[in-house]
Amino acid sequence: MALYAMGDFHLAFSVDKSMEVFDGIWKDHEKKIEKNWCKLVKATDTAVITGDHSWGRNLEECEKDLEFISELPGRKILLRGNHDMFWEANKTEQLNKQFQGRLEFLQNNFYAYGEYALVGTKGYCYEGKDSVEHFEKLRDRELQRLETSFEGAVAAGFGKFIMFLHYPPTSIGEQESPFTLLAEKYGVSKVVYSHCHGTERFDDSFKGYVNGIEYKLVSGDYLNFRPERILD
Repeated sequence: MALYAMGDFHLAFSVDKSMEVFDGIWKDHEKKIEKNWCKLVKATDTAVITGDHSWGRNLEECEKDLEFISELPGRKILLRGNHDMFWEANKTEQLNKQFQGRLEFLQNNFYAYGEYALVGTKGYCYEGKDSVEHFEKLRDRELQRLETSFEGAVAAGFGKFIMFLHYPPTSIGEQESPFTLLAEKYGVSKVVYSHCHGTERFDDSFKGYVNGIEYKLVSGDYLNFRPERILD
């Protein structure tokens, strides 16, 4: 039994949206995902997919993409990404009910992996696309969701945590953020995130150990679409 993570599948089986315009590494990337995943992840393993699953704008357009994910080996836990528009119109509870036995969705809740609680939320960082006021509003909403995830795990008796985000835990140039401080408050072992694409973005935030916490970037193109082993 092992725990894996990878993000940013950006699947588009039902819509016309190619990632190749960003980088040649994305050519036939869904085939790379399937090949590497099936080589590494066993039926008894757990994998957290850290957002941006599909380019579909609703569940109907995402159906084939989510089916592709559900057919991959192992237990799949999905985190919300900034492009996961299907999640906006469907509450986490509804998605968990609809995909019961195939996929699990992480937001305002947590999942157990051995003695660890897997907590997480989409997160948010400043990328210069909105006003500071709007950024703070969205960031604070995500912080509350993350706090809810932690509180649920603590109430269930967990004292060890692995924290998952879609966005990086800090904005560019930050040495700490409310997300890193929350991770330190709860004594998180690892913070796992994605969203950063292309070599010019891979160093946007922390990688390696910072204040005793290991930070891991698991964007699909950063990993060459090979799931990252997080825990045994």
